[in-house]
Amino acid sequence: MIKTRILYSRVLLFSFPLFLSVSFAKKPNILFILSDDQSHRSVGCYPESPDWVKTPHIDSLAQNGIRFAHCYMSSWCMAARATLLTGHQSYGVKSMRMEGEYPGSVYNSKDCPFWPSVFRKKGYQTVQIGKWHTGTDNGFGRDWDFQKVWNRPAFPGNSGNYFKEQLIQTNGKKALMTQGYSTDNYTKWAEEYIRGEHGKNDDKPFYLWLCYGAVHGPFTPAKRHLNRYPRAKVDIPEDIYPPRNGKPEYSRTKEQWIPGPRGIPVLKSGKFAGRTVSGKFIHGTDIHSLERQYHQGVLAIDEGVGKLIKALKETGQYENTLIVYGADQGIAWGQKGFQMKLAPYDGTIRGPLIVSMPEKLPSGKVCKKPVGGVDLVPTFFQTAGLELPWKMHGRDLTPLLKNPERKDWNSPLLLAHTGMSFGEDCNKVIDMKNDPIYQKQRVPWWISLRTDRYKYIRNLLPGETEELYDMKNDPDEIKNLAIGKKYLVLLRKLRKKTIHELQQTDCAFAQTMPPVQNQ
Repeated sequence: MIKTRILYSRVLLFSFPLFLSVSFAKKPNILFILSDDQSHRSVGCYPESPDWVKTPHIDSLAQNGIRFAHCYMSSWCMAARATLLTGHQSYGVKSMRMEGEYPGSVYNSKDCPFWPSVFRKKGYQTVQIGKWHTGTDNGFGRDWDFQKVWNRPAFPGNSGNYFKEQLIQTNGKKALMTQGYSTDNYTKWAEEYIRGEHGKNDDKPFYLWLCYGAVHGPFTPAKRHLNRYPRAKVDIPEDIYPPRNGKPEYSRTKEQWIPGPRGIPVLKSGKFAGRTVSGKFIHGTDIHSLERQYHQGVLAIDEGVGKLIKALKETGQYENTLIVYGADQGIAWGQKGFQMKLAPYDGTIRGPLIVSMPEKLPSGKVCKKPVGGVDLVPTFFQTAGLELPWKMHGRDLTPLLKNPERKDWNSPLLLAHTGMSFGEDCNKVIDMKNDPIYQKQRVPWWISLRTDRYKYIRNLLPGETEELYDMKNDPDEIKNLAIGKKYLVLLRKLRKKTIHELQQTDCAFAQTMPPVQNQ
């Protein structure tokens, strides 16, 4: 009997096989392309993107696969990658911690195993190329058969070089200064692997995790794209300026934008937000010019996707490769006054997710169910026909891949932001005034639950307001329904459901969160 929902599974995943012939043929390859700080609004096939945005190769994945309308990988870069390597929410990533000069971080591989090591033991060749942002130990020889990475935690002095002059480690060896535009370099190395270089074993299926550093700040495009989108203009978010009634203090008063010449918003600070980021404004400081620069940075990624698809087809691997395209999270351009990520709103963290394998999956479909990064890991194990090695915090998305429009999928998406704290350091809600992220951006810890229609947000500061949004009628999250008594029954229901989901994922602080105002 087909299972319609697999929750926190530890059982063998053949109960709903994505590939019925997995035992009789070579197992499928998985190509997981992860971009950085890329909003869903920057991908042409998403209706929220400006009509001048052109991403034909990424769009082709949607034309030949499933586009997820509501994806929330995480709230910031390192947390997203920790989740994608463990299958756990940040509070479940044991032993991971920030240490030394930012973005220095460490973990104990015995307490915090990364799942590619399991794929490797079960016959897959595992490959990681591009940005590495999860501990100075990048796991070569344990988790990865081939690795060519920009290891930011290991070389904090080089960690701001998102687009040029990067220290690149190959298979754990001494890092070498590498010239060239980083997006193009990563594409080149991934294409070379697909075509048989870098020790590729054609007798094994592969898992290739390609991590672009674009379009992270300073949002530097390739020189060949600097003249693109000459007439770019975007809709100005209606909540770009404070005050924002009904919001928690940090978003009610956020003011990263101010009116500039002719009333067009400009960045108040005159520079991009980010601890290691510095860079020039290429076209100007107003919101239209800055978004033009941002969207230009996507173009090299799109070209890279096209090259990788072509390489798969020319080498006869396309039909047997599951291609997944996503981003660690989105980024705001004026929504709620932000020009950054971290906050729980769609405008700040919602990103693209597209899954394509036309020989096995439907094409040209849109799935409106909310999904996240925690869901991808059990889905990859199901794709490979492998048993989960430990308890995961997400749901296997195979039923939605087989039928993206199914109505009986009622699993909400739980997401947590615990700042720069992981694992045991999240056993209780800390005084966030000592958290570096909170000190700089004032975004507190929060948890959210996204259902088909509603989003519930609990900000983990004593006395701070809860938030509740009708995502069907208010997709920009303007009106907080948690204010007043009208939606109190629904608020209490979602509050209770959120605590239940936290308990299901062994969250230690589930019962000790700061009290809410509206009981």
